[in-house]
Amino acid sequence: MSDPAVVSARVDWAEGRRRFDHDVRDRQRAEPLHRQLEAVSGEIRRRLGDTYTLAELAALYADSEQWARVAVGGCTVAGGPGESLAFVVDAAFQLASINAIDYVP
Repeated sequence: MSDPAVVSARVDWAEGRRRFDHDVRDRQRAEPLHRQLEAVSGEIRRRLGDTYTLAELAALYADSEQWARVAVGGCTVAGGPGESLAFVVDAAFQLASINAIDYVP
């Protein structure tokens, strides 16, 4: 994969997933973080469907800040949703990337 947007996005997604996995170890934050992840993941599925490429996913990611905030809505996390939203979005995209038709680890 040589598309610079995809390469850059995948780095962000991996870091977000690492942060998500770390933060869900906190029992008080785990459930709300999982709700945020599911909300963003559901919106990715709604917007892209079941078949997509990494480039399509990266394009959606570039425009995700506004719609992700709406998607998580009332899913609050200690410290506020803004604190966790960036890495939750990245983690959701990392999970979605695995299902891209052109995914390569």
